[in-house]
Amino acid sequence: MMSGRVRLTLGAWAATLMAACALLPLVKPATWIVQAAFLLALQSGVGAAARRVPLARPLTVAAQAVVTVMLLTFVFAREQALAGLIPGPQAFDRFALLLQQGGDDIARYAIPAPLESDGIRLMLIGGVLVIGLLVDTLAVTFRSAAPAGLPLLALYSVAAGLSDGGTDWLWFLVAAAGYLMLLLAEGRDRLSQWGRVFGGAPRGAGGEPGGAVAPVRTGRRIGVVALGIALVVPLGLPAMNGGLLDSVGAGAGGGPGGGGTISAVNPLVSLRDSLNADDDQQVLSVKTEMEDVSDLYLRIVSLDDFDGTTWKPSRRSITAVPDGPFPAPVGLSPDVKRTEVDTTISAADWYAQDWLPMPYPPSDVRISGNWRYEPQGMTLVGDHGQNTRGLTYQVRSLDVRPSAEQLASAGPPPADVERDFTELPDSLPSVVGRTARQVTAGAADPYDQAVKLQDWFAVTGGFEYDTQVQVGSGSQAIARFLKDKQGFCVHFSFAMAAMARSLGIPARVAVGFAPGSPQADGSVSVGLRDAHAWPELYFEGVGWTRFEPTPNRGSIPSYTLPDSPDGSVPDPARPSQAASTAPSATPSASESCTPEQKKLDGGCASESPQAALPTDDDGPKWYAFLLWALAGLAVLALPLAPMLWRQRTRAVRLGAHGRNEADVALRTLAVWQELTDTAWDFGIVPDESQTPRTAAARIVRLGDLDATAAASVHRVANAVEQVLYAPHPRPAAGLTDDVHRAAAGLGAAAGRAARLRALLVPRSTVRVVWAASAWWTRVRERAVAMRPTWWKASGQQG
Repeated sequence: MMSGRVRLTLGAWAATLMAACALLPLVKPATWIVQAAFLLALQSGVGAAARRVPLARPLTVAAQAVVTVMLLTFVFAREQALAGLIPGPQAFDRFALLLQQGGDDIARYAIPAPLESDGIRLMLIGGVLVIGLLVDTLAVTFRSAAPAGLPLLALYSVAAGLSDGGTDWLWFLVAAAGYLMLLLAEGRDRLSQWGRVFGGAPRGAGGEPGGAVAPVRTGRRIGVVALGIALVVPLGLPAMNGGLLDSVGAGAGGGPGGGGTISAVNPLVSLRDSLNADDDQQVLSVKTEMEDVSDLYLRIVSLDDFDGTTWKPSRRSITAVPDGPFPAPVGLSPDVKRTEVDTTISAADWYAQDWLPMPYPPSDVRISGNWRYEPQGMTLVGDHGQNTRGLTYQVRSLDVRPSAEQLASAGPPPADVERDFTELPDSLPSVVGRTARQVTAGAADPYDQAVKLQDWFAVTGGFEYDTQVQVGSGSQAIARFLKDKQGFCVHFSFAMAAMARSLGIPARVAVGFAPGSPQADGSVSVGLRDAHAWPELYFEGVGWTRFEPTPNRGSIPSYTLPDSPDGSVPDPARPSQAASTAPSATPSASESCTPEQKKLDGGCASESPQAALPTDDDGPKWYAFLLWALAGLAVLALPLAPMLWRQRTRAVRLGAHGRNEADVALRTLAVWQELTDTAWDFGIVPDESQTPRTAAARIVRLGDLDATAAASVHRVANAVEQVLYAPHPRPAAGLTDDVHRAAAGLGAAAGRAARLRALLVPRSTVRVVWAASAWWTRVRERAVAMRPTWWKASGQQG
């Protein structure tokens, strides 16, 4: 008969594996789960053997941890390890490289990501093994299955946060069933230690006992009821968009009506892999009336939201596809030359794109299926799973041909366009704007600046087109590209758009396909390697205008060729003229005192003689002034002490520490505590029993926050959940600014008296009293413990 400890070990293994099933939709193919199950079984077997010896609990956990590292070494870094199993410095360097690669691939791919990435595979299998070790330690080694639900919840939460939400309920059901199995296994193990269990009165006619599993049966019923409540109750609650990390939007929601939104997706999915594909498969077959097919760019989507790390589409409203001609493009005046052309596009049977590739700007689209229209970018997006697989559709579009003079004489953009499309994050390195000003020095107008930027990237700047370069992530990615000068279309378009915005030119990035290859039958074949990204800049009277900074890709627009008003090529090395390098005609005060003057009795006069302390013996001594000054500061500081303490605490929590991955959790939790304390100062008492997400919603509701401040509060809460539940927490940018925006929102919603109290007498300063009380309690306990034996005896006798 199977022993209780073995049954519990199997329960922990099964619970971990069932919770890991929530990760299956994130990666294709799902064969990694088989390898993870096998390695997890070896890890559990080591634990079972160690407990049977028996080893001490810490030694059991240590043995499992060592075996886990050896297993990961054998699978992912055997060439860098001793005997293929024992890791050394090279093996750990390999792990670090794979984890970095996995992070880059996660940022680059949309769901489902390819399993060919060793970095993603290490994250998946390594994460499951770490969670499995925690569950086995809690449930089996320390005989406490209930807390083992926390790591299982963390594993499921990460998967649910990254998935698109379509089948979250199914994976929750699987994970919950695994947890219930673990609880039941622990219950049977505990019951077996008590011997025979009496189930109550006999049920049969012959008085036979009802069995020894009544408590188990009761626990099973409770678990089933709890699971049913967890599945049914959320159906009646308002839906919650976004997951734990909110990295992928909910798609084109809305239903058949005219509303709904689209959220940020990753349209750069496998762009680099497409450019490096060994087999340049045909994606689209195009037949067009356009005379010059070298200008036939097929645009999929525009990226207008730049957070310092990457470009992505903004969350914008979508409507039904217009029945008649589309509205005229924003900013296009009647004076600009244009012709209407018809284009027929056929997508390959294997090409399933949610966004519709078509020339820009479209004026009419004839297509079957469920499609929605996004007016800002003039794009079509599939609704309820609609994609381009095997479709043929017709697009009527405008072939706009502005002149260089029209672009050069463009007026200022509308206020909303300038506001939305010139925004840059504070995290953007200053070298981006500085380089943009150097490259465009001497430009006569924004159009001339744009041409100079394009020529610098494509011709004169010494850049090389290389599809093997990693896309990169983080605020320093553009700065590294400007330094290394190697990359492909993503680097060039991202950099030029950011530099254009730094010059005040509205800019965004378009993703789609460059002109394909003409065929003998008059069609154009667009293949995988034609995947492309390019910047679009806004000029009033012309609208969004394509530029081509990527060398050896696409076609240079005719309106940017050297017949522009100023065809001179800028010198990239030319320094900025903002600051003069000429020497000052008058020396500074410190330099005007010569050595000869210093030797005179009077010396050199001080710039502020009144500030000098008396040096004779008749006045008060210097320490008297110091004592009086300190006393005055103490009198002033006493009523201001709460305010000063809060400001100091806020500066420490929101300071520059904790920017790397090593202490990201400490920094994020410190930022969260600062946010909750700020809300407390405005009267919202923190509730430690609530989850970060629930606490954030409570702060938003009670603080009556506007949309901007509410979004900042939820971003901080999402970052806290990420560091609490993610196997490998990563730094979240902008949390300090989010706290400042939330504080501003709380202050705006509060009255003047509440703002003054929050500033001068903040409620959260009671933490000082709590800390002092806890410290005094520890001191007393330590003092009592250190008393001599005779003292304790005499105290008891007295």
